[in-house]
Parts: sequence; C-alpha cells; structure tokens
Amino acid sequence: MAAVSLRLGDLVWGKLGRYPPWPGKIVNPPKDLKKPRGKKCFFVKFFGTEDHAWIKVEQLKPYHPHKEEMIKINKGKRFQQAVDAVEEFLRKTKGKDQASSHNSTEEKNRRNSSEERGKQSAGEEKRKASLSEGKVKKGTGEGKKRVSSVSSERGSKSPLKRAQDQSPRKRGRPPKDEKDLTIPESSTVKRVMAGTVAGFKWPPSVSEPMKDSDPHFHHFLLSQTEKPAVCYQAITKKLKVCEEETGSTSIQAADSTAVNGSITPTDKKIGFLGLGLMGSGIVSNLLKMGHTVTVWNRTAEKCDLFIQEGARLGRTPAEVVSTCDITFACVSDPKAAKDLVLGPSGVLQGIRPGKCYVDMSTVDADTVTELAQVIVSRGGRFLEAPVSGNQQLSNDGMLVILAAGDRGLYEDCSSCFQAMGKTSFFLGEVGNAAKMMLIVNMVQGSFMATIAEGLTLAQVTGQSQQTLLDILNQGQLASIFLDQKCQNILQGNFKPDFYLKYIQKDLRLAIALGDSVNHPTPMAAAANEVYKRAKALDQSDNDMSAVYRAYIH
Repeated sequence: MAAVSLRLGDLVWGKLGRYPPWPGKIVNPPKDLKKPRGKKCFFVKFFGTEDHAWIKVEQLKPYHPHKEEMIKINKGKRFQQAVDAVEEFLRKTKGKDQASSHNSTEEKNRRNSSEERGKQSAGEEKRKASLSEGKVKKGTGEGKKRVSSVSSERGSKSPLKRAQDQSPRKRGRPPKDEKDLTIPESSTVKRVMAGTVAGFKWPPSVSEPMKDSDPHFHHFLLSQTEKPAVCYQAITKKLKVCEEETGSTSIQAADSTAVNGSITPTDKKIGFLGLGLMGSGIVSNLLKMGHTVTVWNRTAEKCDLFIQEGARLGRTPAEVVSTCDITFACVSDPKAAKDLVLGPSGVLQGIRPGKCYVDMSTVDADTVTELAQVIVSRGGRFLEAPVSGNQQLSNDGMLVILAAGDRGLYEDCSSCFQAMGKTSFFLGEVGNAAKMMLIVNMVQGSFMATIAEGLTLAQVTGQSQQTLLDILNQGQLASIFLDQKCQNILQGNFKPDFYLKYIQKDLRLAIALGDSVNHPTPMAAAANEVYKRAKALDQSDNDMSAVYRAYIH
C-alpha cells in the first residue's frame, strides 16, 4: 500500500495498542509536550472523548477512505458516538467553508472591479505621461539631462521596489498554508515545573527520555521529611520510584494519561468489585484503555452495561479474585468493605499466593489494616488506594489516587491508575492512605457546609446569592468545586455527584481519627452536625450540596 501523506488538520483513524482504531484529528500538541524520538508520529485529538496522544504514522489511516471498514468492525456505543462527533464536525466545517467561499467570491468580484478601474486609470496616466514626455523633449539640453537622470534612477530601483511593495511576503518562502504542516520535533525538553530540588537521587541520564516512555506521563516525589521537595522525570509504563539518599519513604504522584489515550494496558487480568458512582466511571476507563476486566456488583443489573462494552461477568467476589491477577474494590463504608472480604463467597476465599487485592474504598485505618492482614496471611498482596473526586471526575478519568501498602503492587497497577486518575500518590505503609483520605474529605465536607451557610446568610440578609457566587469566583476561593456546588444550590439540583451520606460518614471517621490521637477537630464536628440534620431531612441520597437544606428548614 502506498504511503499516504498526512498533514496538520487531517481526519484520521488512530490505532493505539489493543485499543480499537478511533477517529481523530491531527492537531498541534501543547507547547510543553515533547515529541517522542524515533519513528515519525503525529499528535492526534480523538473524537467523542478528551483523549489525545502521539501516534506513529504506521498506526494512522485517512478517515474517509477507511470509514466504512472501521464502522463494520467496531460496534460499541462509544465508538458510534465518536463517529457522530466526526460527522457533526464535518457538517460545521462544510458550513464555514461555504460561507468562506461566498465571501471569497464577493471579494474576488470587488477585486476584479477594482483592477479594471486601475487599468483604465493606468491607461489615462500613460497617455498623459506620453504627452508630458513630448513636451520635455522639446525643452533645453539641461532639461533633457535632468529627465534622463531621473528616468535612469527609476529604471534601477522601480522593479525591485514594485516587487517588494506588491508581494505580501518575502520571496522564496511559501505562505503558511502551502507548507506540509507536519508537527516539528521540539529541540529541547521542557520541564513541567521549573527547578528541581536537591535531596533526591536521580537515576543516570535523567535529562534524556527513557526508552519506550510515555511522553505525557510524569511523576513527582514529595519527601515525607520536614522539608518537602519536588522533582520530575519521565517514566515507563512500569513506574520508577526515586529514593531519597536518606532512604526515607517518598511519595510518588503520576499525572494521568487517561485524557490522552496514550496508555499501554497491563497484560494482567483485572477484576473490579463495586459499580457505584465512582466504580462505574473507573471500570469504564479501564475498558476504554484496553484492559481486560471482570466485574461484579451486589446488584447484578449494573454489570450489564459493562458487559456490552467488553467486560466479563463474575458471579461472586471469590470467583473474580480467583480468576484475575489484580482485583480492585470500591464500596461504601467500613462494614461493606469487611463484608466483601470476609463474607460468604468473599474476596478472602479467592485469595491464593500471588493474588493481588486493591481496596479503593474510603474507610478508617483500622479497617484497612485488618483487611491487609487477612489478605497477606493467605499469601496475597495488598494495596489500599482510596480516591479523591466525584462521579464526574471518575467518568473523566481525573481522580486523585492515594495509595499505601505493597509498593511493587502499586507499580503493577501503573496503567490502571493512569486510566482512572489524574494523579497518584504512594504514601508508605498501610493505613496512611486511609488517614490522608479522611483528612482530605474532612476539609472538603467542612468547606461545603461553610458554602451552604454563607449562601443562606446572604439570603436572609437580603443579599443576592448569585452575586455572592460571582464575588467568590473572582477571589482566592475560586474553584470548580465552589462553582459547581453553588450552582447546584441556586438551581435546586441535588442530583448526587458525591452522596451526602458518604461525606457525613467521612467526617465522622475523621473526627474519630482526631480523637485517637487526642487532636481537636471542632470545625469538622460542627459540620458533621449540620450533615446529620440534613440526613434527618431525607437528604442522604442527594448530593453533598443538599446540606444547604439543613439551613433553610
């Protein structure tokens, strides 16, 4: 097959790993995103998703010639949505082109008319010049000499000057729209963050890209010493862990590439237990990025959608664990987490030496420590990995993952964490992630209660709630969280993005954590009481922003 020349702006089919060919458009990459070395590739933005990636030329096909072929071999709902997005893009582009063509025709007509008038004017000037020249020839010799000198000067300068005046660009340089707009390879490696901090032992040649590394995927380390430090380095699909010279535990965070599609999925079989608000989005992204996933949910009907997308069905948690290499779980609270592991046909019954279990539930440190002990006692490997985010972030693959426990297992979960999250942190021994997650949610829950309190106070004092939001959005507190939750309240829309009952549970566990170390948490305690009142008003299954109703009843 003859090679096809591709250019910036072309619509293509992009093939990435085991992920099926997907429609996309060749676009310019972000300025700080380095082009991979080696074979020629283009930066592709995929339709129907927020994914983008560097794709090798041999993995690209022109969109239109292969459209029917691709539609025949891909039948998924997401794929059809992507194709629809391409067609919508083409319709809009065609409309713009028609408008542009109409404008171009009018401009051409105006230009032709102007040229015709110019020619007539030029002819008139030429006639006048001839008459004038005849008069000059009849003049004195001095006059002839002066005219001859001027004429000679014009003859030497006018052609070049005319060429410069008439040409909109320099000679020898084609206009931008005539170039083969391939994406140039950056000559320098731009840092994601300026300045690295001493105190970390870099592997050799960190200034050079690591072989087969994902150019979008970087990690940074925050030391667990008194002076946190940050450093960056490109890593392979199997995460590399930097150690401080002191040997102390460090925290590793990994920027997600779920949004750009450049993930090489692990060849390990993945299991997932629990398809709630968070679990559903996580599984969707695991499948989307080419992972082999077996699912189980207490309410089996929730599995149907994922089976249609290519997941396998597990009849019990024990069966999922026994047939998979790594099994993730995401359930509601400590009791559900324990029942899932210790109950009939539970996780523990499927654990054998080498089997891996990753608990993503937000629970207390005591619960996760107990689960780790029973898993490890059967020869299994354990990692806790609660997630910070909401349903929308889960769907978008933009969660923040807090992990602790078996570091080797953390590395084995690399492609999974990339698919589901924006950032992942490794926090050391089991229990650390649970504590950190409760603290994060304590801050979030308290902030939400304060937002609701401020909006109700504005209302009862005759101030505009919308104006209050506008002011907050222009200040230091501005955030997506603030805006979304305020909009929920102003619109009276409390469709759950993060269940109110779960944020209240996290506040309760955070307060207990403070009590265990004799540390006061009066702000969290006050917020907890407001959420408890909201629960008494039947707001448990609404979004956490429904805490607002505790103030107006």
